[in-house]
Amino acid sequence: MKYLDKSIKINKLDIKNRLVFPPMATSKSIDGWVNDDLVSYYDEKSKSGKIGLIITEHAYVSMDGKASENQVSISRDEDVEGLSRIVDVIHKNGSRVFAQINHAGNAAKTEITGCDVVSASALEMDVRGTKRQASIEMTKEDIDKLIQSFVDSGIRAKSAGYDGVEIHSAHFYLLNQFYSPLSNKRSDEYGGSLENRIRIHLEIIKAMRQALGQDYPLALRLGACDYTDGGNNLEDAIRASKAFEEAGIDLLDISGGYYIFNNPYSTEEGYFKDVTYAIKSNVSIPVILTGGIHSVDTADYLIENKYADMIGVGRPIFKDSSWPETNMK
Repeated sequence: MKYLDKSIKINKLDIKNRLVFPPMATSKSIDGWVNDDLVSYYDEKSKSGKIGLIITEHAYVSMDGKASENQVSISRDEDVEGLSRIVDVIHKNGSRVFAQINHAGNAAKTEITGCDVVSASALEMDVRGTKRQASIEMTKEDIDKLIQSFVDSGIRAKSAGYDGVEIHSAHFYLLNQFYSPLSNKRSDEYGGSLENRIRIHLEIIKAMRQALGQDYPLALRLGACDYTDGGNNLEDAIRASKAFEEAGIDLLDISGGYYIFNNPYSTEEGYFKDVTYAIKSNVSIPVILTGGIHSVDTADYLIENKYADMIGVGRPIFKDSSWPETNMK
């Protein structure tokens, strides 16, 4: 374990090792509020003190972007007090913590949000066999409002004491819907070419960087490849990643797009490793690889051979909170 245990810097933030507990939805919140059950969960997961970085579960930036009934909110100023309880317990246990902020797009449901379902385009589609509600194409006014929602949520995360913020553009949620040509059928400056499809990302990054300062760590989780005809490919992912770095992103967290959490062509440990290797070879900021990794030896191998800079271990820690203590010796 000579590589996983090495420290790393994200922007100016020191992280004691390369182990990441990635965002995993718990469905413990009620009406978006942080409760004792949620605080206890993060206390248990961080208790070992062996995790370098914890990225908390996706929090919705506005009510129309709420993905599920029991998702956590970062959409209200009143959320800061509860979120700070999560931060405090994770810091007490010795880990750094980022907030993941998100808008669900057409993964939202009117019956949950009470709002119209919006997306990059007006469409109704199946995502891996799951039918999504027909969406309304966002107007420029809607996009400007969304950008402000991300900015406001980033400010709340910083106020709550989070060490950084991760923008969610994976798992076929809203920003990933803009990124993917499968769901982005727009004919204006936000659709068509890759440069147009990531315009909304770049505008969010610019606005958040201005609001949060140059030294505050900003990460982006990218559903890099769609693994299906007409979707994003590796070349798109590399070009987008380079643009995100240039815009001010400090950390790239690579995951799935249309296929959500998986690579349909691989089940081996680190099944996004070919993607992270290619992206890491083209950027100078750290890259996180998550996906089926459960062995410290594999994690070390992936870092040593430059597939990634940090390793996300999700389900093993989700199932067994003692995994870091047992394996990080």
